Amino acid sequence: MKDLYVSWDEYHRLVERLALAVHESGWRFDSLLCLARGGLRVGDVISRIYDRPLAILAASSYRAAAGTEQGSLDIGEFITMTGGSLTGNLLLIDDLVDSGVTLTRVIEHLRQRYPAITEVRTGVIWFKACSTFRPDFFVQHLPTNPWIHQPFEVYDAMGPEKLAARLRSQGGD
Repeated sequence: MKDLYVSWDEYHRLVERLALAVHESGWRFDSLLCLARGGLRVGDVISRIYDRPLAILAASSYRAAAGTEQGSLDIGEFITMTGGSLTGNLLLIDDLVDSGVTLTRVIEHLRQRYPAITEVRTGVIWFKACSTFRPDFFVQHLPTNPWIHQPFEVYDAMGPEKLAARLRSQGGD
């Protein structure tokens, strides 16, 4: 399989399955951190299901060629969160693990800067076989390493002008 296309309905089911996998493991987390941008939607849903505040860390390596080529990894200087700090058991959420570089480096970053974190476990929707990092929780293992087309990617190359034209053509003002 070269490409995997995911609808909004399927995407939401996969996020729910990830949240349930964490619950069924019996492991409990004190802090929840997602990686922006891919992990934002996943982290938001898990935050709501578990009724826990969501912390956000920006990390990016897919910027070249409209987000299809991995470049150097940039990790944000600060974590955005309301009240308190990251402590205890931390659940680190992203949408997928591809090469494994991002999750490996982010965990190193967290261990250096947040000594109150006692354990980090990771959760993703998709775990590609080419990854050097195995997440603690995942929904789908992808042995053929397909390129994943997520439903929100339609906005990547849209811009406001194309959005306006699309809405006009659909009769949406």
